[in-house]
Amino acid sequence: MATLIGGIGTSHIPAIGGAIARGQQQEPYWKPFFDGFPPIRDWLATTRPDVMVVFYNDHGLNFFLDKMPTFAIGAAPEYRNADEGWGIPTLAPLRGEPELSWHLVNALVEQEFDIVSCQEMQVDHACSLPLKLLYPEGDCPVAVVPVCINTVQFPLPKARRVHALGKAVGEAIRTWDSSKKVAVVASGGLSHQLDGERAGFINKAFDLQFLDSMESNPEWATQFSIHELVEKAGTQGVELLMWLAMRGALAGAGPRVRKLHRNYHLPISNTATAVMALEVVQAGSR
Repeated sequence: MATLIGGIGTSHIPAIGGAIARGQQQEPYWKPFFDGFPPIRDWLATTRPDVMVVFYNDHGLNFFLDKMPTFAIGAAPEYRNADEGWGIPTLAPLRGEPELSWHLVNALVEQEFDIVSCQEMQVDHACSLPLKLLYPEGDCPVAVVPVCINTVQFPLPKARRVHALGKAVGEAIRTWDSSKKVAVVASGGLSHQLDGERAGFINKAFDLQFLDSMESNPEWATQFSIHELVEKAGTQGVELLMWLAMRGALAGAGPRVRKLHRNYHLPISNTATAVMALEVVQAGSR
């Protein structure tokens, strides 16, 4: 069976793509953010996952306000990246893993999640930027399964529902009849609000408590309603739902999880940024 090796959460601000394109990673404004990634890249170089399941939210490239599924899973042989208007250079197409995609779709529908399956799918910066941050040199070497969660158009799925979705994804990965290694990635957040009277809102205390909970109390944030999460983290801060899905996937079969690395920095483009890596302690390990 497939092996779920761990999970990674990271911010996906479009400006990050611009900084990469301009080679600004070591400039004072950007360095504290980009310095959070080398330890995670080292772990990936050692563990060498074959597939990454990416929990992300679409920003209007593949879905728009007139057609916004709550949960959608890509089931395509490749996923083309396109610019949504930010001027970010387009990356090479991402290689899909349709066998795992359909395994996830079937497993989640069996557990009564209503999934939109996408045999053709474009992916925006929320899916492509995390992969470029993790694999900065050349094209992405891993296959990808995009799992899109609506954080744009109300009504949004409850935090508890998203955590349960992640748990079901983790269980399905472990039952996939394959010898491949799989990592799960959460793309989004943390606290930020880009519009309205609270534009520029950041809640550092909440962010740090949320990051602590990823390690010690992964269901902590499921106590809050969506409106409470908006109040605490900002309108766009609800992207932390992706982190809940990722963490749910790691908890699916009850393994121990240890923190490999964590970095928190603010602000970048009025956003609190974070990256965190969690490793599944495999059976028999100390």
